[in-house]
Amino acid sequence: MRKHLLALGVAAVLSPSLLAQKIGVINTMSGAEAPIGENITNGIKLAEEDLKKKGFNLHLVWEDDTGKPQISMSAMEKLATRDNVTGVVGPYTSACSNAVAKLAEKYKVPLLIPAAAKEEITRLGLKHVFRMNAPADKYASSLIDAALSLGKPKSIAFVYENTDFGTSTSKTAKDYAARKGLQVLGDVAYPKGSADYRSSLAQIKSKNPDLVFMVSYVADAILLMRQSKEVGLQPQAFLGAGAGFTTTEFAREKAISEGVISCTQWTDDVNWPGAKDFGARYKAKFGKEPTYHAACAYASMVIMAETARNAGGDRAKTRDGLKSGKWNGIMGEVQFADYDGFNNQNNHTMLVQQIIAGNYETILPAPFATKKPVFPFPKWK
Repeated sequence: MRKHLLALGVAAVLSPSLLAQKIGVINTMSGAEAPIGENITNGIKLAEEDLKKKGFNLHLVWEDDTGKPQISMSAMEKLATRDNVTGVVGPYTSACSNAVAKLAEKYKVPLLIPAAAKEEITRLGLKHVFRMNAPADKYASSLIDAALSLGKPKSIAFVYENTDFGTSTSKTAKDYAARKGLQVLGDVAYPKGSADYRSSLAQIKSKNPDLVFMVSYVADAILLMRQSKEVGLQPQAFLGAGAGFTTTEFAREKAISEGVISCTQWTDDVNWPGAKDFGARYKAKFGKEPTYHAACAYASMVIMAETARNAGGDRAKTRDGLKSGKWNGIMGEVQFADYDGFNNQNNHTMLVQQIIAGNYETILPAPFATKKPVFPFPKWK
């Protein structure tokens, strides 16, 4: 009998469902991109709560990369070798995600990127790198198609930070604009964190483009719009490619954010399972609206943790589980597929939203729309 009980005890200890799942998190928790990183942290914390309620023995190992690729790479080395995590969720920025992707492949650690947009990250044929969010090409096509459906623009100008995120997103946008017959009247790449963009914006104003397409994180998005108002730049539409244009910090700047159209990976008014509940719980817990980054991070952690547990904490089996699995939750249907030159890429539906009366409202695609769009961009007050 005693041997039998001991055998049961050993079986219980070794049961994959009871083993602690050690998952690494690389995120930007300090530095310039920390406001968006906070959303990712909060989304993962909600996922951790929900997973533990379901009986998961979850051990998260957190690393702050401060938005710097070299620090992100050091964090990946540590998680892969010293901490021996089963998988990693993160990083946030395109520059950091691009930097750690090859390390994930080197150490054969499954990496699930929640919100970085640079296309090349999932175009390198890496077997251990997966991405939840739609990449940069979807940002461009969803916004330009929206503008074309709302009016008859014939020209466009681009203003973007000269980072991996900015250059990758703007390149796909310029390619797509050319295919749609839009004339490019301005192409401005600026150093991230500059103090004054007025001369560049005035130059764009002089060419009178119908559309102005911007790619920026939070601080620059606010400053660009503030100085666009100062110089009187008045296109038919300002198009903000996600990131800084989708945050509560940006929406609060009502004097300059009203009417701006942006694209997003998620809103709480879509009919994806649990989306509305996630939005309500997030607001109740953290006292603010979640951005799409929070939802992407939540779904990424849930999927990584469930897959790691099913694989008994084995890295190779976790990778195989991510590759073969299908999920349906707050980000809609998720599957990491190979298509159009992408590998392990979730083919996610982008949403187009506009700030109307100080709130983000979904305006496209039609099945998800909550408000009618305001077009053209209202005259500055």
